[in-house]
Amino acid sequence: MNATITPVGGPELAERAARELEEASAAEIISWAARTFGDGLCMTSSMADALMVDLASKSVPGIDVVFLDTGYHFPETIGTRDAVASVYDINLINVEPVRTVAEQDLALGPRLHGRDPAICCHLRKVEPLQRALEPYSAWLTGLRREDSVTRRDTPVVQWDRRRRMTKVNPIARWTQEQVDTYMAENGVMVNPLQYDGFPSIGCEPCTRRVAPGEDPRSGRWAGTGKTECGIHV
Repeated sequence: MNATITPVGGPELAERAARELEEASAAEIISWAARTFGDGLCMTSSMADALMVDLASKSVPGIDVVFLDTGYHFPETIGTRDAVASVYDINLINVEPVRTVAEQDLALGPRLHGRDPAICCHLRKVEPLQRALEPYSAWLTGLRREDSVTRRDTPVVQWDRRRRMTKVNPIARWTQEQVDTYMAENGVMVNPLQYDGFPSIGCEPCTRRVAPGEDPRSGRWAGTGKTECGIHV
């Protein structure tokens, strides 16, 4: 897509759209974003599954999909990324941190993720995403209100003050039942780790299996008190 984007939108547009689109379908919300932002629209994906990729590529064929390649991903996640890029009508943008894992270890010491996961997430996720989103005016995410307490008030459209762009969350209202139904009916590609006790998939050193009945996100940064990587807060 065109890398030269004319900025559009603002907090007033986002607030109005959040009200008007609260009851709209995910496809309608994505279509609104595509009409409003044109080539200034992208999406992000962690490659835990291709639900949002499937939805977005149907409404916006060839959409730019940003994947943060932290250097710490499970092999299954990298495999899912490559399969998604080959199957769906998208333009995958693989974004890497400024430093490789080895360079980070040399500069800040090994296993920074264990000593200070907040700094590690900032260097390997937050800062790279900031750079990757600079050419765009809006981005689609797969945030859902059911995901966690910190996300229960997520609007379907919001103004991202830190990045000064519009953030669109088409499936914010979806329940897990709706997710499961859509994925089954549409044959959505799924990271195989989902079937091996990893309902929420992050970097390999900071993600553990989740026991039946546990909070799906309890396997992320377990025992650290950390619940978000910093991208969405």
